[in-house]
Amino acid sequence: MGISFKKTYKFAVISALYITFFATGLLAVLTYYFFYFSWEFCAFFAFGIAAFSFFVLQYRVEHFIYRRVKKIYDDVSLLESSNFRNQPITTDMATLTREVKKFATDKKLEIEMLKVREEYRREFLGNVSHELKTPLFTVQGYLSTLLDGAMNDKSIRKKYLERAEKGVERLIYIVQDLDMITKLEIGDLNLEVVKFDIVKLIQNVFDLLEMKASKKDILLLFDMKYNKPIQVLADREKIEQVLINLIVNSVKYGKEKGSTEVSIESLTDTKVIVRIHDNGEGIEKQNISRLFERFYRVDKSGSRSEGGSGLGLSIVKHIIEAHDEKIYVESEFGKGSEFSFTLEKAK
Repeated sequence: MGISFKKTYKFAVISALYITFFATGLLAVLTYYFFYFSWEFCAFFAFGIAAFSFFVLQYRVEHFIYRRVKKIYDDVSLLESSNFRNQPITTDMATLTREVKKFATDKKLEIEMLKVREEYRREFLGNVSHELKTPLFTVQGYLSTLLDGAMNDKSIRKKYLERAEKGVERLIYIVQDLDMITKLEIGDLNLEVVKFDIVKLIQNVFDLLEMKASKKDILLLFDMKYNKPIQVLADREKIEQVLINLIVNSVKYGKEKGSTEVSIESLTDTKVIVRIHDNGEGIEKQNISRLFERFYRVDKSGSRSEGGSGLGLSIVKHIIEAHDEKIYVESEFGKGSEFSFTLEKAK
């Protein structure tokens, strides 16, 4: 640890002056009564006493403080604080107090962040375990039943194998989604940014999900007729995935004979905003801030019966942020929800 004293001479100067005045006054009195009085002698004596007192006080007091301050630095260094450790030692109490207070505040924030991350890690591992366990046990149950003798019955064999296959498909779906999120987080998923018509892409998604929506008699529609193409710059395939996930969610949590309406608005000279609005069950306020967490489900029981990996909204958020864009959500419980995201206009 380097030593670089911040000189604080005020204490030494004042103390030296006290000693000098006292010693000079005493010498003047003694010489007046016992010897001859000389102003030149008193001046030289005062200067000598002042210089000697200053250096003695400065050296002794500073090193006295330094030894104790160094022990504080050494004790703090045991906490592995590289920023604090690399700073030069200061004997200025105000500076030292400020540095120690800043160090303590930083450590407190770091500990709080570690607690939050640890809680998130535990919850995440629990969710992963649950999501993987359900299809694994399903597959295991059907295969065990077949091995125990049901394989001889052709109708049961085919039915159980088909159900086991669905369980495997869900496992693959979860693993693929986890892999995509991981790649998005570490920046390993390259975006192929191209110019395309967002209106046409949304219509393609409507056509793709029409049968799924018809099962609940939900109407997929635009807010108005878009006669002209609206060109944007983005990864077409990834934005299609965003739209599919958001519209599937609106259908999943939509009410019977409801609707999912999509609108495209010009937000600024360089941005458009795509809004997906439904009149479904909506989201309670306390759940909105956690919607984009991995495996977080608003309805812990009902949503699982609807299927899915529980990673859809998390993937949506990562894809949009990978484009350096923003995603928003507004919802009123019992009345519906609106998800919206921005895209760059194509010139």
